[in-house]
Amino acid sequence: MAKNRMVVCLSVVALLAGCSDGKRFRIGSKAPVVQTKSRSEPIFYNGKTYRLDYAYAKDRRAFDMRVSGMSGSQEKDAVAVATSSLRYFACIDGQQGQLIGTPAYDGGVWSLQAKCV
Repeated sequence: MAKNRMVVCLSVVALLAGCSDGKRFRIGSKAPVVQTKSRSEPIFYNGKTYRLDYAYAKDRRAFDMRVSGMSGSQEKDAVAVATSSLRYFACIDGQQGQLIGTPAYDGGVWSLQAKCV
């Protein structure tokens, strides 16, 4: 009986291992990893290319972000570009980019602060 259980358990483990997509996962309560390297990237969004620049502010544990090339009426688009780009470039381990505070617009540039959560 115990031998049959072991065979079934090993079969399930082998089956699950075969379905793995190769992504890393973490077991335990270790803090999530954030890529803090500054970046400047062209971002293609809704058929147009914008400029994203960001730098990590260690004292606030957040990112100072700038989205260039949008109009003053594109606040939602600027937030979407910033948070989704942050998730892609900096928020490792499946975290999301989250806006902190209110975006500000000046001379064709949206300035935002965001963090990985």
